[in-house]
Amino acid sequence: IEMLMAAMEAFRQDVGRYPTQQEGLAALAADPGVKNWDGAYLKRAVPNDPWGNPYRYRNPGEHGAVDIFSYGRDNEPGGEKENADLGSWEWVRPKATAM
Repeated sequence: IEMLMAAMEAFRQDVGRYPTQQEGLAALAADPGVKNWDGAYLKRAVPNDPWGNPYRYRNPGEHGAVDIFSYGRDNEPGGEKENADLGSWEWVRPKATAM
């Protein structure tokens, strides 16, 4: 998810916005036909989650500007342990400190 969010930020830097819901994560790997796209932002196709299911994308996000997430092993919302949802909101990048 962290890798996908980094690619998402690169897309945003070039295009000036995040991919639309319709463009989805595919816009990170293939040109969706938008001005200033300078990808691919991923070296390969969009990967699946650790359980082989496609990652989900939500724009606008519920936890941030956009959300990238997996429903876990059971591929259903909610759950615990291996079935727990995993999302981009769980990865907070540390802020750069001045030297």
